[in-house]
Amino acid sequence: MSQNDKRTDAPRGVVERIAQEIDSMSKGQKAIANYILSNYESAAYMTAAKLGEATGVSESTVVRFSMELGYEGYPHFQKVLQEELKVKLTSVQRLNAASRFTDDASVLKSIMQADLDSLKHTYENLDTEAFSKAVKTILGAKKIYLMGLRSSSPLSSFMHFYMTLLFDDVRHIHSNSANEVFEQILPIGPGDVMIGISFPRYSSRTIQSMQYARSRGANVIVITDKADTPMTEHADVALFARSDMASFVDSLTAPLSLINALLVALGMHRKSHIEESFEALESLWAEYKVYDTGKDRNLPENDEEEDNGNERTDR
Repeated sequence: MSQNDKRTDAPRGVVERIAQEIDSMSKGQKAIANYILSNYESAAYMTAAKLGEATGVSESTVVRFSMELGYEGYPHFQKVLQEELKVKLTSVQRLNAASRFTDDASVLKSIMQADLDSLKHTYENLDTEAFSKAVKTILGAKKIYLMGLRSSSPLSSFMHFYMTLLFDDVRHIHSNSANEVFEQILPIGPGDVMIGISFPRYSSRTIQSMQYARSRGANVIVITDKADTPMTEHADVALFARSDMASFVDSLTAPLSLINALLVALGMHRKSHIEESFEALESLWAEYKVYDTGKDRNLPENDEEEDNGNERTDR
């Protein structure tokens, strides 16, 4: 591989770059390349030493291989490959990626460490101006449309639960049916805001809905993992949180933390409204015993004692 190749090939994906340059590689590099092309879902999570062991070359050869492709080193190459695979891997391939775990304990420690790393990365790359703009946009909206499909559905449901306490007109779009989705967002227009949530693999329904909302003059806020993706193409404001792919399960720890912060910030500006809402709700919750308060657990026993007392009196 020539130095010119490294510069001109930068826009291409890792897998495509390897496939196109494999014929010009040395014997050791070809071994690495063929292994990655055949096992990229697991190779992306192997250390340089493990990849070298699997391909019969030294760790230093693996490092040189990544640098010859134009990356700063193996960690940089590995990170880019993992990012690329997040949007390309099928569910079965994601499941195969979990084969790197040796036992239950390694799963527990690796997944929790990955979540900690995602939170740290998200915190270190916060865009406070975009965050404040999102808060201002939502506060000024006539109607709020909230959308998160498939694995992002729990995030939109969580957000919707609290948004209904803060605002009077919040619409939750969570159907995977194209007809139902567009029926629900049909009235959106100027003064409204659409909040779209999606992480790799990005939901085409969410992307299409944001495009429609933008065409209707509504403001669009997106919560996703990074810029320069189809999710941000139609966004007025973009908020980013890392979502790593450890296996077939998407990690939503950092996105949920970001949404939590957004809700708290909105609550600060809507304090009087939310106080009224909670006062009314607390009365209803108490009346209909929505929550177990501890005292409720004693009611059957007290009722039984009272009944027994009545029986003794009757006798």
